[in-house]
Amino acid sequence: MSLYQHFRREEHAFVDQVLDWIETVRTEYRPKRTDFLDPRQQKIVRTILGTGDVLASFSGGAPDAERRRCLLYPDYFLPEVEDFDLAAFHVDYPLKFETVTHSQLLGSMMGIGLVREKFGDILISEEQVIQLLTCGDTADYVQQQLVQAGKVPLSLKRIPLDELLHKQEPETERTVTVSSLRLDVVLSEAFHLSRSKVKPLVQNEKAKVNWRPVTDPSMQLEEGDMLSLRGSGRVRLDRIEGETKRGKIRINIALIGG
Repeated sequence: MSLYQHFRREEHAFVDQVLDWIETVRTEYRPKRTDFLDPRQQKIVRTILGTGDVLASFSGGAPDAERRRCLLYPDYFLPEVEDFDLAAFHVDYPLKFETVTHSQLLGSMMGIGLVREKFGDILISEEQVIQLLTCGDTADYVQQQLVQAGKVPLSLKRIPLDELLHKQEPETERTVTVSSLRLDVVLSEAFHLSRSKVKPLVQNEKAKVNWRPVTDPSMQLEEGDMLSLRGSGRVRLDRIEGETKRGKIRINIALIGG
């Protein structure tokens, strides 16, 4: 059976990249550090490695980090925190007079020329304390260039990793029945929206599957997929439990953050 059969077609390029990383570790017998990976990419790395001779560790600065850098290494190597080359920042801004959203900060970081893989989680507490993670090799650049989000002035202060906020999003589990595993059908059921409303949102890149924008409402989902719909939230498809007597599909989902 081909390795690629375990993954969606759009993931094959990343699978090739992982295979290249593994080959580098094997042939050069040295560690290989990646940029930040989303949870789906981390799962792909673990799946490909299996129980082979190349090992992997992940770190995003805190135990509950979502986006993490991966360190692939031979069995002689013992990873240390410093090997992940992470930089953490506290974001100062006029808190009493302004608010800064996750999307504003994300847009500003992309606006200074950073690709998404170069920074990790953006943490915002209920009290509007903001922290962010970057790769160490881009830290100085980010500190110099990230001076505003929208019209709000920003100032970044480097902080140790042990001062990072905890990212604990509540989850609400539900068991629902759907007519199919189409993306628009599951989103409609999860967020109590009509399919006629969900479909154009997906077509206009307002939805993501496993942290990647999608435009096909008929995309077939699988167990473990993380879905998001702009303005509604995130939901994870935990289990496909089988068909009901009426031919519908029973699934278990987890609403993230609510």
